[in-house]
Amino acid sequence: MTTGTMTSRADFPGMLTPEGQPWHYLDTAATAQKPQAVIDTVARKLGADYATVHRGVYGRSAEMTLGFEAARRTVADFVNADENEIVFTRGATEAINLVAQSWGSSQLEVGDRILLSELEHHSNIVPWQLLRDRKGIEIDVCPITDDGLIDLDAAEAMLTPRHKLVAFAHVSNVLGSVLDVERAVSLAHGVGAKILLDGCQAAPRIALDMKAMDCDFYVFSAHKVYGPTGIGALWAKADILDAMPPWQGGGAMIDRVTFERTTYAPAPARFEAGTPAIVEAVGFASAIDYVTGIGIERIEAHERALTRTAREELGRFNSLRLFGPEEAAGIVSFEIDGVHPHDLGTILDEESVAIRAGHHCAQPLMDRLGVPATARASFGIYNDETDIAALVRGIERTLRIFG
Repeated sequence: MTTGTMTSRADFPGMLTPEGQPWHYLDTAATAQKPQAVIDTVARKLGADYATVHRGVYGRSAEMTLGFEAARRTVADFVNADENEIVFTRGATEAINLVAQSWGSSQLEVGDRILLSELEHHSNIVPWQLLRDRKGIEIDVCPITDDGLIDLDAAEAMLTPRHKLVAFAHVSNVLGSVLDVERAVSLAHGVGAKILLDGCQAAPRIALDMKAMDCDFYVFSAHKVYGPTGIGALWAKADILDAMPPWQGGGAMIDRVTFERTTYAPAPARFEAGTPAIVEAVGFASAIDYVTGIGIERIEAHERALTRTAREELGRFNSLRLFGPEEAAGIVSFEIDGVHPHDLGTILDEESVAIRAGHHCAQPLMDRLGVPATARASFGIYNDETDIAALVRGIERTLRIFG
């Protein structure tokens, strides 16, 4: 059992109902609520401090440019990387598409193979399918174990020198299962493949160290780390980024343009065409400052404890089936016999409990689990046992309604 929230709920204005009562928000895996410090930063940068970056010689533009690039350093420090290895994107989805369209298009050939897993988010499936259809590469799918982990024994048996990329979720957005990163990286590199990790669910709750992890690409989104929507980050090793061609053209990513020939800026600017998400980047950094101020190790311990408690409480219902491993990172998925997850979500909403109900952009995983959808409760730094108690009360009411 945990002893309460990691921080004051008062820091999060979204954690109240319109009537001012506690809102039991259990959908942080979809998007996190924002602390007032981030809201204030974004409002200030969008208002009194606002100006463009990288273009103006006037004072406010220069200050905003400094703040924007300081945000890049903050993101780099958050994952123990160098700032020239951080590319700002619209989110993890765009970051994966960037790798597919730039690195994949330039490096992969007919007959090359990519290894994914059964539990991937659609954002780590569809970009590779688009690349497959255009380039003639092949996609293999690694199974998961019965308790919801990527089966690395199976991966080891499947990998061949024809595999040029492994792309796995660091933490499953449905099951909360955590990848054995060290072994996955070793297996990929052992056959000469690069490895990309989808860190959307890991970044808010697991300490990240790109130098120690030794993967080749890592992606995550700000809005899941208590920051704004519309921005995320691609980390890639500097030598890989340097060898990648641009994937979008426009302002800011160029060195010199003529109608005969254009030369491009070095990474990361080469991958950031157009006016960037200035305010969002600074808000991203503010959110990271908030999270690191609490301590990512404390956050992980808190959320794992809540997850254990939730699984214990939900396991008391005979008609309820839990998915995923006993030890999960902040996420619990389940189904109730005879109750569609959407119906459960609707009744819980009447009790001021917010969960996610659906396929969670992971339809192949739903097929593997043998269900069309699940109910998912996911935790953040603002949650405590009262939220679990409210969830349990809502489930009890649902079971009464459905007899």
